Formats: sequence, structure tokens, C-alpha cells
Amino acid sequence: MVIRASRKDEGPSVEMTPIIDMVFMLLIFFLVATTFHQVEREMQIALPEAQASGPISMSLREVIINVTAEGEIILGGQKISGEVLQSRIQEAVKANPEQKVTVRGDRRTAYAAIVRVLDICKGSGIQEPYLDTVVAQGE
Repeated sequence: MVIRASRKDEGPSVEMTPIIDMVFMLLIFFLVATTFHQVEREMQIALPEAQASGPISMSLREVIINVTAEGEIILGGQKISGEVLQSRIQEAVKANPEQKVTVRGDRRTAYAAIVRVLDICKGSGIQEPYLDTVVAQGE
């Protein structure tokens, strides 16, 4: 009588080391990729909420204008006056007639301050300035 040695057949195995390496590489990639922000988007501006918020235009020459809670105009990380804003937008429109402008107004600022910036944009040749908002939560 022949007795076979009981040997469990091992099924196919998956090496975990390459999978773990790839997960860490992806994690590092996304951590590094998300740290590169534009200076304008890093400012402490509390955006108002909207029901249907659209994505921000990713145009390479997009101009982002921030309006602080105190009504100050910030362009490129610097506080500027309305006259300087108008001249800079006119220069940008002269260089690119399809210039995109996004206005980011703090939710606590007076509406008149945002309207003033929108008027400057329209008067400088911007056909459709964008208003940046965030999506309302819990509704």
C-alpha cells in the first residue's frame, strides 16, 4: 500500500511588497501635488455658499481678484487700489481679449465692495467675470 505524504497545495500567492511600494508612491505623489497652490487660492478668504457652484476656470492667464472682509482688493498677493486694478485688467485684456477673471469675495464683506470690483472688471473689458463660491453643505 502506497501512502502519500499529505502536502497541502499552495495556491497562487500575491506578493505584498510591490503593492505596498506603489501605494506609498501614490500617496507621496498626491501629497506633493496638492501642496502646489497659487498664492491667491491660499489666502484666508471665507467664500460664500451657493447651491450650484461651478469649477474654477483653469486658464493659464486667469486673473484672480480677492476681496477681503474689510473690502480691500488683493491681486497677486498685493493690496491694490481700484485704479491700479483697472489699469492691470485693461493691460491684460489688451494682451488677451479672451481674458478670464475670477472674483473671490469674503462672505463677510459688504456687497458694495464686490460690486465695485465687478464694475471695474466690466469697465475694463471683461465680458463675464466669474464669482467664486463654495457648495452649501447639508441642504
